[in-house]
Amino acid sequence: MTYSRNLKPYLAAVLKLLLGLVVAFPIFYALMAGFKTQSEFGTFPPTILPHSFAYLDNFRTVLFETPILRFMWNSFFVAIVVTVVRLILSSLAAYAFAFFKFPGSNFLFFFILGTMMTPSEALLISNFITVSKLHLLNSYLGIMIVFFVSATQVFMFRQYFKTVSGTLREAAFLDGCGDFRFYSRICIPVSIPIITSLGLSSFVGVWNTYLWPLLVTTKAEMRTVQVGITLLTAHEGSNDTLVFAGIAVILIPSILFFILFQRNMVGGIFNGAVKG
Repeated sequence: MTYSRNLKPYLAAVLKLLLGLVVAFPIFYALMAGFKTQSEFGTFPPTILPHSFAYLDNFRTVLFETPILRFMWNSFFVAIVVTVVRLILSSLAAYAFAFFKFPGSNFLFFFILGTMMTPSEALLISNFITVSKLHLLNSYLGIMIVFFVSATQVFMFRQYFKTVSGTLREAAFLDGCGDFRFYSRICIPVSIPIITSLGLSSFVGVWNTYLWPLLVTTKAEMRTVQVGITLLTAHEGSNDTLVFAGIAVILIPSILFFILFQRNMVGGIFNGAVKG
């Protein structure tokens, strides 16, 4: 029994390592393919490592001969605005559900949670018709508007706000503190961990979204990076290595965010899920 217990941490470490390799291999392969010529990429049997890392034509073409930087700016702008607006709206709604007792509050809260079970693809047609009637096609607002509200973030914020003592709120109100001041001066500061994790996950999620921007944008200058990367195929015909170089470039922001804030993301989401 003791031997089995001592072995479990090592088995868990090996399993995590294998899962990490499975996740990281496609990224590594895309990066290596970016250093290959098209003829080298098509050789059989295929190789993972390029013959030389000095071949940078694919990356040079992606960065300077395609609008990839414009696509990345579009995605960055959309992701930042959506993240900020979503955090504000979700935290305000969560504050109401955590501290206000009004008729139907529980029903409304669980109704919002129920929307999490509706796949986003089921709402594509209705959302597209609405955005089209509002004349928001080929605009930043048209891309962003469907992402402004998140039931998941409302739930996570509510659970976090529930940890704030009701006695503390009563004492603050006796000292003349209103709801907005209590929300901004007390609830938000103590919720920095969950704000960080939800903000980062929101940014990465919006950065990687593909289908909705594809539907609401037809102008090349409004394409987001995930949609724009598909244009590289048309740019150089069937140059697969050029596409892989583009994929490697657009993965950089997501990888950097994950490396820098991994602990905040996991810890904040875990705390938000179990508190309350």
